[in-house]
Amino acid sequence: MLQCSAKNVNPLEPFVTSLPVSAVLSDLLAALDAAPQVLLSAPTGAGKSTWLPLQLLAHPGINGKILLLEPRRLAARSVAQRLAELLGEAPGETVGYRMRAQSCVGPQTRLEVVTEGVLTRTLQRDPELSGVGLVILDEFHERSLQADLALALLLDVQQGLRDDLKLLIMSATLDNERLAQRLPDAPVIVSEGRAFPVERRYQPLPAHGRFEEGVAAAVAELLRHERGSLLLFLPGVGEIQRVQEKLSERVGDDVLLCPLYGALALNDQRRAILAPPPGRRKVVLATNIAETSLTIEGIRLVVDCAQERVARFDARTGLTRLITQRVSQASMTQRAGRAGRLEPGICLHLLAKEQAERAAAQSEPEILQSDLSGLLMELLQWGCRDPAQLTWLDAPPAVNLQAAGRLLAMLGALEGDRLSATGRKMAALGSDPRLAAMLVDARSGDEATTAARLAAILEEPPRSGSADLGAAFSRAHPAWRQRSQQLLRRLGVRGGEADGQLIAPLLARGFADRIARRRGLTGRYQLANGMGAALDADDALGRHEWLIAPLLLQGSASPDARILLALPLDIEALTQRCPQLLQQSDTVEWDDAQGTLKAWRRLRIGELTIKVQPLAKPSEAELQQAILNGIRDKGLSVLNWTPDAQQLRLRLQCAAKWLPEYAWPAADEPTLLATLESWLLPHMAGVRSLRDLKTLDVGQALRGLMAWPVLQRLDSALPSHYTVPTGSRIAIRYHEDNPPALAVRMQEMFGEATTPTIAQGRVPLVLELLSPAQRPLQITRDLSAFWQGAYREVQKEMKGRYPKHLWPDDPATSAPTRRTKKYS
Repeated sequence: MLQCSAKNVNPLEPFVTSLPVSAVLSDLLAALDAAPQVLLSAPTGAGKSTWLPLQLLAHPGINGKILLLEPRRLAARSVAQRLAELLGEAPGETVGYRMRAQSCVGPQTRLEVVTEGVLTRTLQRDPELSGVGLVILDEFHERSLQADLALALLLDVQQGLRDDLKLLIMSATLDNERLAQRLPDAPVIVSEGRAFPVERRYQPLPAHGRFEEGVAAAVAELLRHERGSLLLFLPGVGEIQRVQEKLSERVGDDVLLCPLYGALALNDQRRAILAPPPGRRKVVLATNIAETSLTIEGIRLVVDCAQERVARFDARTGLTRLITQRVSQASMTQRAGRAGRLEPGICLHLLAKEQAERAAAQSEPEILQSDLSGLLMELLQWGCRDPAQLTWLDAPPAVNLQAAGRLLAMLGALEGDRLSATGRKMAALGSDPRLAAMLVDARSGDEATTAARLAAILEEPPRSGSADLGAAFSRAHPAWRQRSQQLLRRLGVRGGEADGQLIAPLLARGFADRIARRRGLTGRYQLANGMGAALDADDALGRHEWLIAPLLLQGSASPDARILLALPLDIEALTQRCPQLLQQSDTVEWDDAQGTLKAWRRLRIGELTIKVQPLAKPSEAELQQAILNGIRDKGLSVLNWTPDAQQLRLRLQCAAKWLPEYAWPAADEPTLLATLESWLLPHMAGVRSLRDLKTLDVGQALRGLMAWPVLQRLDSALPSHYTVPTGSRIAIRYHEDNPPALAVRMQEMFGEATTPTIAQGRVPLVLELLSPAQRPLQITRDLSAFWQGAYREVQKEMKGRYPKHLWPDDPATSAPTRRTKKYS
């Protein structure tokens, strides 16, 4: 047994403590003995992360190792260090930690603090979690994507493999209602916090000032009037750097300015966490990484800008954009609580109180707004092809899952709805799918070493400077080196040298859709996926015509994505080395300038054309397909629409409106353009040019849309001609919007008592009654009313103008005539 002090005290013997969580320890242990899942709600400072795990380790009801899940690497290291110190040990003995690129565990380790990705990989390797008795999900209120996935997988393990596995979900602000719905039998243990009173003040920033100036002024003013160190919450690294610069001009030498964010070097992080030297105080400028888990020594003052930077995935573009938004009320409460850990404190929220009260109660879960390609690959590796089979607090959005499926298919990771052999290798690495595709494609030691270094850089890219990935690749960076060595061990590769000449073909394996070509304007590019992207205006990479841009960020003000990291390309060298990138297409197109057809062979990467060359003798089929494409581009008007063909199409459209009970073929332009291959192409034999197209009988082609019974019904119900009383067949004029019309000399309608109808008697014809000289005399839809009324005036006028023609008093019963004289 490890010794924690010179007195040989058992290091796992429960510590006597005044921490608030100790008051509920017996209830918590009893709940864990009785139930497979337990919920613990304990405010910041209650000791749930930095004291409770050791008490659980000493509990005889926990059989096996304990895994403590922390959402952030900085918090995982800090918690493990603190727990080890309580035992008088160093990390790696009884308490250890594991995270990406770092591992500090030993053969005696019984409590492992792990980050979320590590827990997921552990579950994939050993779904039964052999030797593990308890898994603790800490800070669950943050609702990270990996924490939601871990919960879903752990519940699945409990239901099917390990009914003895215990699960403890703990947080400062649990969404108890949602958890109670999903885990109705889980006991809820609530611990009071040990927080000193915190005075919460509200002060909005000036409306017309720079953000960093306003924040720096508020911090300096609070420091002038209050003692103690201060924790300042800011949305991101850029704001931290700008506010730090402004603060350095406003505070004295007795104040240390300490930034704190996830990508910061470990020594700089510890400097921010530890107490300041005697006689000095510090200002910690932190992202929301400092909301929970971390114990920052000496903090009495908190300034909360009430903003956070969050990622939003766009399933349409496949890109993520960062937005700055107001934090939730729960986050404001968490931040304020940091001021009351050691003594009464003050929290200044930099917004109006009414704005704070209107903020959302809880933060939105990551699973609702994230790229789910990694999650989908994990689920398929787990053997779950339908996410609905698992228990989720919030189900993964279907549209994001569909986008994830498209990406995995592009990377060659799928066979139907399962992982392919390549996909299984990718999943085993536990990396982002694009990076995993690049890693598994490495064939040699040099390729693997190069791919591992690239993956390490893209996982933790440089924060500033040029977007030149080649320059970053050539730099030595301890974290990149450590991570790349870990990836090489997973690949089982030893030996090999990183080679800059291999970067482009390796990147193309995972990021072929992000190959980019300059669009003429400085720094603007088109990506192979059709989207636009842009470099910063002064970036030297903009002089290159071709790039591959693995790291993009969707802008909020511009439709172009921002290129964060890119590599110049020799496109010919890349396509020679990776011919599978190219798609060949032979097309025949209309040349509007010359009025001829031309054939081209194009080599493309996605939407980008690499090379175009003319083809000498395209086949008739290729020519005809080009003609169809041209018709679709220009519209049906390019065809030879004779009056008969136009009327046939109009009859079909009218039949659909007037006799909807019958199945008529659609004759609207969008449908006809979409179905050219079925109705026009069969009549295009011998058509090889635009001139030939003008000889094509469009009416005959349209008739091919109709079977014989349908054609017969059309001719019967909506005839092309109407036979008037004299026996003349006169064309009916159909119109898309107006009623059908019949233009006929009035004498030929004598003897017709009522208006003729079509469409099985449903539609009367509009009669345009003409004079003997074919001049319009009357338009009517009611012939009977005309004969009995207005005809009298027409009769008087026409008798004087055409005295040799017949103008009877009762035209409805008179004999019709074509004769031009009354007597022979």
